[in-house]
Amino acid sequence: MTTVVRRDFRSVPSRDAMATWTAIVALLTQGQGGDREKELLSVAGIASSLIADQAAKDAPIVVTCDGPRTRIYCLYDDDSLDDSGSGEAKLGYEPLKGDWQVSLPCPQEDLDWVFQALGRLTKRIVARDLAEGISADSKTASAVAAPVLNLESFFKS
Repeated sequence: MTTVVRRDFRSVPSRDAMATWTAIVALLTQGQGGDREKELLSVAGIASSLIADQAAKDAPIVVTCDGPRTRIYCLYDDDSLDDSGSGEAKLGYEPLKGDWQVSLPCPQEDLDWVFQALGRLTKRIVARDLAEGISADSKTASAVAAPVLNLESFFKS
């Protein structure tokens, strides 16, 4: 079973959309900078636009790597002003380890332009229809299959 870790970032009006994306990038890069940070910041305008549209309110930004999956939600309006609901703590693992990818939730009406704009900048950061969740098609992040447990073999002595 894939381990999933959740983080909730305070966004508008607590911080603007660009500051929210910058905070998310800092979490993912663990403050180390380098090529991964440059790649994430290269899509800051697109990611900030989606954050401003509240795309990450009910559908998470999903980060997959060679370790646990990270789901990042944004808190808006009164929820963003109440610090008790946020969870922006550092992660206990490297969220961009190995073959990583970031999937940004996107309203269906914006999916085509966002997908094309991201494709010109990076192959690791993709968009998906926020209404459909995470699936595997040409405009979404690839889904990571969970291992299947063979109960009969498991319970054999």
